[in-house]
Amino acid sequence: MSIASEKSGQLLNRLRGMIAASAFVALAIVSSVVHAGGYGAIVIDATTGKVVESVNPDEQIHPASLTKMMTLYLTFQALQSGKLQIDQQMPVSAWAANKAPTKLGLRNGQTVSVQDCILGMVTKSANDAATVMAEGLGGSEAHFAEMMTAQARLLGMADTNFNNASGLPDPDQLTTANDMVKLAMALYRDFPQDSHYFATKEFVFRGQLVRGHNHLMDRYPGMDGLKTGFTDASGFNLASTAVRDGHRLFGVVLGSRTAAMRDQLMARLLDDGFENQQTPAVLVAQAAGVRESAALKVLAALSPIATAQADTLPATRPMPRRNHRNIKNAPVVAVARRDRHNGKGAPVVLARRDRHNSKSAPVVARRAGTCPRPGAHAGTCPHRSRATKLADRTGSKKPPSLAPA
Repeated sequence: MSIASEKSGQLLNRLRGMIAASAFVALAIVSSVVHAGGYGAIVIDATTGKVVESVNPDEQIHPASLTKMMTLYLTFQALQSGKLQIDQQMPVSAWAANKAPTKLGLRNGQTVSVQDCILGMVTKSANDAATVMAEGLGGSEAHFAEMMTAQARLLGMADTNFNNASGLPDPDQLTTANDMVKLAMALYRDFPQDSHYFATKEFVFRGQLVRGHNHLMDRYPGMDGLKTGFTDASGFNLASTAVRDGHRLFGVVLGSRTAAMRDQLMARLLDDGFENQQTPAVLVAQAAGVRESAALKVLAALSPIATAQADTLPATRPMPRRNHRNIKNAPVVAVARRDRHNGKGAPVVLARRDRHNSKSAPVVARRAGTCPRPGAHAGTCPHRSRATKLADRTGSKKPPSLAPA
């Protein structure tokens, strides 16, 4: 072999190593970005208190605008005790008026009725209305948040912490599906005279029609509440209750990837609950999905493998280990995108290149708990690595950027 050929081969191997290393760095970035929040779901029979279905019920997640359910609880409590009157006018501070959308557009120095604040929170998820009630009942929003957390403990919500009245982004404001369903049930149990507010789809505020965000209520027979929520960190959240043949269920879905997936999952959970059937846990994970990020694009650009599409087939073998001695034969990892030809969407998986075939062969990552050799090796098993758990989003305390809906 000539010196020139040898140097050329060394350069090529070095280039391949750089590409592979960059791909793994990008994959690590993906793992950190897509784990922006966890996911969970629960359905409870209101009559018996029995848990009909639950997936990750105790995983802490940002509540987003489901926070307003506690703001409404304390508002109803004040109405019940006589501390507030439904037509009482509440002052609007600059702090309340300057809240990020969504909101009613209240201005500093104005007043707004308690009833309009309630309707604004239920329908449009108005952050300014929530803050008005917080300041009116707690003197300041910070003190009201302490009242919210204290009430949460009284209701048995051990894993919930509130720092504001609206659900606007806060890294330490956390809850669980289990805690939120307790709150939903308490609202109907403790304030039956006020529960009708949660069925409100629209109302007129100062001459303008204000429409609600809970579109599933328009399509699901028997649904008469409760609340939607969204921030970038939490994903799309929903607390719902529905009645069928005099039988009431309460459900909570946290961390869905889109509003449509959230609504579809909630409908399925309630349908299965009314029919005494179990909802496959994988449907909850699929609804959570993996959010799009710049890291995915970076990885796609670095990898020599074209974008892969994968079916939800059972894994036949774990992901192969990287061959450090022979970079030429080492598999190159890439992220497979959602199947655009499948309306429900296929979960994100991993793909590898077949050494004997130029096309990429999809390899579906094993689901947790399916390892044929459970035991002490669980921490090192390939399918339990960080790269193969992209669909299992864990919580994060990184402040999100979007306001709740």
